[in-house]
Amino acid sequence: MKKIIVALLVALVAGGVAFAFFSPQQAQLLGIVTFLVVMWTNNALPLGVVSLLPILLFPAFGIMDLNHVTPNYAKSIIFLFLGGFMLAIAMQKIDLHRQLSNRLLHLFPHTARGMIYAMAIVSALLSSVLSNTTITLMLLPIGLFITENIRLKVRILLAIAYGASVGGILTPIGTAPNLLLIGYFETMGVEAPTFTTWMGMTAPIVMAMLLLMPWVLSLGVQNEPVGEVPKQIDPFSKEQKKLLWIFGILSLLLILNTPIKPWYPGLGLNEKGLLLAAGLLLFVPGIGLLEWEDSRAIPYEIIFLFGAGFSIAAAFNATHLAEAIAQKLQFVHSLPLWLTLVVVALVISFSTEITSNTALTSIALPVMAQLYGSGSHETLLILMVTTVAASYAFMLPIATPPNAIVMSSRLIQVKTMATVGFFIDLIGVAVVALTAYLLWQWIL
Repeated sequence: MKKIIVALLVALVAGGVAFAFFSPQQAQLLGIVTFLVVMWTNNALPLGVVSLLPILLFPAFGIMDLNHVTPNYAKSIIFLFLGGFMLAIAMQKIDLHRQLSNRLLHLFPHTARGMIYAMAIVSALLSSVLSNTTITLMLLPIGLFITENIRLKVRILLAIAYGASVGGILTPIGTAPNLLLIGYFETMGVEAPTFTTWMGMTAPIVMAMLLLMPWVLSLGVQNEPVGEVPKQIDPFSKEQKKLLWIFGILSLLLILNTPIKPWYPGLGLNEKGLLLAAGLLLFVPGIGLLEWEDSRAIPYEIIFLFGAGFSIAAAFNATHLAEAIAQKLQFVHSLPLWLTLVVVALVISFSTEITSNTALTSIALPVMAQLYGSGSHETLLILMVTTVAASYAFMLPIATPPNAIVMSSRLIQVKTMATVGFFIDLIGVAVVALTAYLLWQWIL
């Protein structure tokens, strides 16, 4: 109860201050959003419960009608994520993630630096198609037992967490902010990047970060002794081969579905439907990788979190709060585009350190969309930078679920994470802004 009272007090203060700068309705919305963010942060109530509160609070305070809030919890993009969860559950159920991890570990040198690179890359690759939260949980036991050296173990755990965040941006389904952006593009009436287009845009960032981030983590421990890597790799089981085939066919369809204008129109399939179909296929007799009881493992609270994020973004637009904030940020127009991208990436990255990246993205997207006018080239570029930068927060446990998960090992001190994470934050900001300026502005 104490945490709820704290959230209410912080919300009242934030709302009171906002009254001096915004309309009463806009100030109320800022107060409500502050309340939600604090509640998400201090775990006063379960994540799913807090995420459902906009359905009650927005109509109660006259922000949005109930019939306009609830559709945000059933956007089509949510079913894409639902299919991804089903694939993740199947992978975990048949132990395919360990098989893939062990095989990838054998590709790297048996040194401290090699192990750090291995775990970061394994985490990144798996997180690109599965929930980074799930992948971090899957790899945590491996990171804890791969070596007895505590100093090296700390760096390996950080590599798992940071790798999950780095790889999460590679595909649209890798992390929550990506899906929020796609959903927001739909709200704007703008065509969202396809799977392969998205991957083509983010791959340079991921590759650069996977070269630089593990190297930074290995500084000071590169000569530490390492433990044993599993010497024998078991062959894939029948069930694992089935899932690999499904992944392969799904990947092929996603590639073939991507239009290459004006030469190739694509297959015209709905990618959200493809992901959901792949997930439902796992229940079909003859494949039988999942049973309905397995669906209980779907993190519905994350789905509700998406709904809350979409609702917040819709409320910012409905109350014109996004426009009001954008008007106060008009000085950005006087900056060169490259500097604007750096400032946006820097502000978003470090702001995410103290709040949920999902919550921050849902708030930031409608604000950033108003800076240059909805649908403009610069707006799309800034929205993409905002989304990616929101996932690149490496300093504090509260910043991302992977950070919090590895902190639960009780081996990592906050000071250690903050010190190392600060430098990786700066690297991430530089890489994102540079890629956006040199590459994305020619694609979007």
